[in-house]
Amino acid sequence: MIDTGKLPEVKLAIIGGSGVYAIDGLKDIKTINITTPFGSPSDTITIGTIDGVSCAFLPRHGKGHRFTPSEVNSCANIIALKMLGVKKIIAISACGSLRDDYKPRHFVLPDQIFDRTKNRPLSFFSNGIVGHIAFANPFCTCLRETLHKSVRELGIEHHNGGTYVCIEGPQFSTKAESLFYQKSGFDLIGMTAIPEAKLAREAEICYAMVALITDYDAWKENDEVTPEVVLSVMKENNSNVERLIKYVLPKIGDNTTCTCTTQCQNALKNAIYTAPEIISEKIKENLAPLISKYIK
Repeated sequence: MIDTGKLPEVKLAIIGGSGVYAIDGLKDIKTINITTPFGSPSDTITIGTIDGVSCAFLPRHGKGHRFTPSEVNSCANIIALKMLGVKKIIAISACGSLRDDYKPRHFVLPDQIFDRTKNRPLSFFSNGIVGHIAFANPFCTCLRETLHKSVRELGIEHHNGGTYVCIEGPQFSTKAESLFYQKSGFDLIGMTAIPEAKLAREAEICYAMVALITDYDAWKENDEVTPEVVLSVMKENNSNVERLIKYVLPKIGDNTTCTCTTQCQNALKNAIYTAPEIISEKIKENLAPLISKYIK
């Protein structure tokens, strides 16, 4: 277990999705290699400042895009950020649209998730410890509102709200699947919100997503998703991502406490059901960044 006292402390983090592998404009840069009880994160974590505000950056798929959505070690990514003291995460994620009015190049701040994944670890709590967090509202309402205000002030075409259906991938949907998701009332489709959002809540970190629409998935006649289309639109989206990050970080600044109804930063209070006396010392050590304030 790493001694977190030897690590730099940073309160805000960006997790970059497809096409977002670095943040331009970071100053005072240092890179951190962390090994966690759950393995290594997707890549080294970059720490720097924007307008004097410290920020950590982690590319979800690794630099050069090495990991499929199912291969991303989200447990290691989230606990590594927790070990750095991160209180709020802004997750950037490319996605497809299931609605005519949610157009490519638009940003979306989803407020719900529907999980269709099959093969991913979904929790830090297993193998001798059980935790049941509340997850009715998967995104931090405080952080979402700050992001919403910022994209609105920047004049970025966006939508505030929507249900993101998370599929396993790495293949895009069949037309039948895409039509099913659309008729089910879902608004967006992607491959990475789960388990990332669940693990962030278990780690008591505020988490909100900026979804970048690249395509119409496969439901729309004569406008089906292709790798070429996705890559082209991703490049255009990235300039607005950089604008947003530079604009929103100073707005958050040192205000990293959570006052929203989701109670992100107290999610584990009364959520650990296992009697403390039967939790092994190994589990207590491995999960110390998450549970030490509740279980000694």
